[in-house]
Amino acid sequence: MIYQEFAELYDELFDPTMYDKWLDFVEHNANADDDILDIACGTGRLISLLRNKKYNVSGLDMSSDMLTIADDNLRRNNQTANLIQGDMLDLSSFPNYEVITCFDDSLCYLKNLQELKIAFKNAYNHLNNKGKYLFDVITPYQTDQIYPGYMYNFHDETRAFMWTTYIGDEEHSVDHDLSFFNYNEELDAYDEFSELHHERTYNLEDYISSLESVGFSKVNVFSNFGKNKIDENTTRWFFICEK
Repeated sequence: MIYQEFAELYDELFDPTMYDKWLDFVEHNANADDDILDIACGTGRLISLLRNKKYNVSGLDMSSDMLTIADDNLRRNNQTANLIQGDMLDLSSFPNYEVITCFDDSLCYLKNLQELKIAFKNAYNHLNNKGKYLFDVITPYQTDQIYPGYMYNFHDETRAFMWTTYIGDEEHSVDHDLSFFNYNEELDAYDEFSELHHERTYNLEDYISSLESVGFSKVNVFSNFGKNKIDENTTRWFFICEK
């Protein structure tokens, strides 16, 4: 499973202002009394911000490591939320919501277009009438032009992290090679761990037709967290889909 060693470093490496922008995006598309499900909730940073705004929000994630950190983060802020380990491809045991979210291009980790359609259908089936599905994905411009050759390094007194991205085997896909080095005092050496993250995106027409095929009546796409129109250089699409 991905996001094991990476889970502990995730919040430190991630730009915290992104969560404020996702919060703003949700607030512009949700009512104060809406029940929200945050799919691929990760370390719970967005959930905590939503709880500060008094939203009733639950979180779903495949990674038990991420959910453990999410629970710790909420407890430190004297907050509670329903956190569930599970798969966005099977929401059969879940109730309905007014808003379902899935951010940070988490949908791009699905294997193929068929899985993407299943995720869309699950979201549609668990929204109330007029409910909204909010998500983002990286664009083909990001995978084909921006990501290839991307490198990022991080280190402090006891840890080091190396991130390199390569073009994937499939169209509009990339592989993120993540290496972690944690200092082991007993051995006076570093323990090394590695994770490979595969992301894949599709043409805009594929997303829109897939969403419409499962029943969404209104699909709008923006850039910049819903604030701007998209163009050929947009790196992330933001979707607002209404049931």
